[in-house]
Amino acid sequence: MTMTTALTTRPSKAQQAGVDLLRIVRINEEIKAVVGVAFKINIMALNAIFLAKRAGTAARGFGVLSNELRVFSQDLRDGMSALTTHIHACVTEVSVVLQDIRHTALLRQAVEQSSAACGPAVLAAREVENDRHAERLARLRKQLRAALDDAFRMVELGGVLAKSAKIEAAYGQSFAVPLAQVSGEFDGVVEEIRASLESLRRSAFFTGN
Repeated sequence: MTMTTALTTRPSKAQQAGVDLLRIVRINEEIKAVVGVAFKINIMALNAIFLAKRAGTAARGFGVLSNELRVFSQDLRDGMSALTTHIHACVTEVSVVLQDIRHTALLRQAVEQSSAACGPAVLAAREVENDRHAERLARLRKQLRAALDDAFRMVELGGVLAKSAKIEAAYGQSFAVPLAQVSGEFDGVVEEIRASLESLRRSAFFTGN
């Protein structure tokens, strides 16, 4: 009776693993998009630094903040690279879990149809291995979520820099309007990244449901 019950739960576990795989692939696509935006911030920051130099001493504070935003864009790209490493590990482990489920189902069927005395022991060993992979996947979920939280906090800091640049733009005298335009673009792009990461943090992949 126990074997029959376990066997009937396998399809739902396989389905869950398949859904997890789709979710992590979507997360990876979103991270790629964030990396693209981070490159955009770097270009914007370089242009802003050049504009601040043209504006002279009146835009000195704006220039400092623009350079900090350029550093932020590099830190963000490094953070996204770390996230990608976690994502690849999750994809590998979800694939292993899927494989475990399929192999265990086939092994269980073979044991049920065989009279070999060693069958239950082999099946029990397989179940232990399955549990190990499931536990590793659970750890990887937590690590990826923690890395996402770190990236989100970094982006919040970037948002503070962008808003500070908007304030400094007002002191740019004759360059105040173009400086305000650039700082507004900074603010919009950083907010776009923040919204993307916030959405990723709410992914059902992290609950395993």
